[in-house]
Amino acid sequence: MSKEGILLVDKPKDKTSFYLVHVLRKITGVKKIGHTGTLDPLATGVMVMLIGSKYTKMTPQLIKHSKTYETTIILGKISDTYDIQGEVKEVSKKVPTLDEISEALLKFQGKISQIPPMYSAKKQNGKKLYELARKGIEIERPPVEVEVETKLLSYNYPYVKLSISCSSGTYIRSIAHDLGISLETGALVFELTRTSSGPFHLNECTPLEKIDSSNFSELLKEE
Repeated sequence: MSKEGILLVDKPKDKTSFYLVHVLRKITGVKKIGHTGTLDPLATGVMVMLIGSKYTKMTPQLIKHSKTYETTIILGKISDTYDIQGEVKEVSKKVPTLDEISEALLKFQGKISQIPPMYSAKKQNGKKLYELARKGIEIERPPVEVEVETKLLSYNYPYVKLSISCSSGTYIRSIAHDLGISLETGALVFELTRTSSGPFHLNECTPLEKIDSSNFSELLKEE
């Protein structure tokens, strides 16, 4: 049975992307394990895990895949991490109308410019931003151009549920933060699920707790 291939995992909430690597190294006995894009601890959903050196070498091409997400955003609150797991502050009780939500979302279509959150793994001057953020240091971050398609799934104040298709490198937390600025309410991510990464979809993924040494080889895909 092959020990190398692509393993599609549904990441559990409150676990880091590196936690998946750690667990899969123990299960598979393979040291060379990578992935095609991290997920925040808060997030669940599609993690495309690359098992073995043949597949980790594909990282540069696979990481460019576009991705889709479903997210629930809370209005009226902000946090230092742009999500519910940070230091949360209530900043507004303004209740936008559905029309105001729809109009604000027009700004999140096509090519847009966004500033990465300080609490992110993005590197600047050789240092990961979250390492500086944890020391209480905030630095100016250059804006990044990304491409997005944002659809409103539901609105029940203070919750806005969105489906977002986006290019690689897009921060959903930044979209939430910027939406809050646009609506003059503040906003943060409450829930986040990656539903696809390139050709790989959530319904193809196996929950991490259902993967073990007896079945992982059967779950591997080969490009």
